[in-house]
Amino acid sequence: MSGKKACGKACAPRWYDRLYVITPIYLALGFFNILFAWIGLVFFFVPLIVSLAGGGKAYCNRYCDRGQFLTLLGKRFGLSRNKPTPRILRSCAFRLGFLVFFMAMFANMLFVTWMVFAGSSELGTAVQLLWTFSLPWDWAYPVEVEPWVAQFAFGFYSIMLTSNLIGLAVMALYRPRSWCAFCPMGTMTQLISKGRAHGMEPPTEERPATSANPSTPA
Repeated sequence: MSGKKACGKACAPRWYDRLYVITPIYLALGFFNILFAWIGLVFFFVPLIVSLAGGGKAYCNRYCDRGQFLTLLGKRFGLSRNKPTPRILRSCAFRLGFLVFFMAMFANMLFVTWMVFAGSSELGTAVQLLWTFSLPWDWAYPVEVEPWVAQFAFGFYSIMLTSNLIGLAVMALYRPRSWCAFCPMGTMTQLISKGRAHGMEPPTEERPATSANPSTPA
């Protein structure tokens, strides 16, 4: 009893401890109505804003719904082998390379959206899984809007679904949050944090040069 009393409010769940529900809700909403995919922009911009405001990786460490969801599946439900994350996935080269690839796919999505907006291309009602496999998703477009609005939704949902599947795969094979080792958003927030820390470093004062052979007192 004394242990429970001593625990007090420190052991009580905090509001952000249950953000894991956002991930399955978001994916389910996009399954029934693709336009809900636009909500995913929140997950894209909020971590960057937090980091730019000086919060470092606070979003990743505390508020990331996907990280919590993977932890829930891996630890509480035992769906992870809990093996060490391979060193290559944690390496700087792989993280930066995956970030470049991710941003290239994001830029391609924006280009396709622009083509639809300009009337040079027709709306594609499919989800690109793993940036390779095209899955028909027309049932999730029940309300017609501007074609480019829907095209962006299909493209963004493709990225979100693909990244979640990659996260689930490495969660099952390795530790629950192995995805966090090379998550593009985590890499960007880390680069921002390092850039801010470097920019805030005070300039080093130059010391006067000393003689290599100082004269000895007489």
